[in-house]
Amino acid sequence: MTAFDIPTSSVITRSRLAGAGRARLRIDTGSLLPFAVPGLVLLVWQILSSAGWISARVMPAPTDVAFAFVDHLASGALVHDIAVSGARALAGLLVGGAIGLALGIANGVSRLAEQLTDTTLQMLRTIPHLAMIPLVILWFGIGEESKLFLTSLGVLFPVYLNTFHGVRSVDRDLLEMGRIYGMSGWTLFRRVILPGALPSIFVGLRYALGIMWLTLIVSESIAASSGIGHMANEAREFMMTDVVILSLLIYAALGKLADQIARTLERRMLAWNPAYQK
Repeated sequence: MTAFDIPTSSVITRSRLAGAGRARLRIDTGSLLPFAVPGLVLLVWQILSSAGWISARVMPAPTDVAFAFVDHLASGALVHDIAVSGARALAGLLVGGAIGLALGIANGVSRLAEQLTDTTLQMLRTIPHLAMIPLVILWFGIGEESKLFLTSLGVLFPVYLNTFHGVRSVDRDLLEMGRIYGMSGWTLFRRVILPGALPSIFVGLRYALGIMWLTLIVSESIAASSGIGHMANEAREFMMTDVVILSLLIYAALGKLADQIARTLERRMLAWNPAYQK
């Protein structure tokens, strides 16, 4: 082999490394795309604030919000408020989601259950749950019970409606095939009905997460002694606009995190479905 001869294996290895590098670059670029628009908004916001075109009293600069974040994080108050709000949101999701899921499945598989409860649930759904805040305060006071009740009520109906729709939308041919193979009762539900209803259930879950944070924001702003909403309400009284903006951004970040967790769980539980495969 002369000095100018290159082994074929070396060429293949280098081409594979080059291809892997390009693939990694494409993956990294794709992972940054969701942050392009928020980054551009922050940049324009900072430029307009620095130029004096946006009053700091109306909308403080991103740097001021960042300083407020560092101050509250250093004091430990921010971590405590996030933990309190997160615990309230999780409790409301578990209680309301479990009730909505159970009612959706029961009414989806049983005509009798639907006739007994669906009309009542639809009547309750038309009542704006946030309009019940004065009554809920009279019932439960301003303690944790009122926030749990409101958050659970807000979560319940999206989960219920989408679960009910998912169960009723399962392909009847699949049900008939399951019965032909000897499935019945719990086996038919576990192997056919529940997998077929999961896409709709996850849609309801993601929709419920948004209502969960919306309800929590309002309930914490009106009646709370801790939490992110309490932090924002206290900052409003002292005209601390940067802390109010920080509270809203934290709510947005927590909402995005919750939705991302739901999407990840959705992809894993529906990995068998071609529509959810990468």
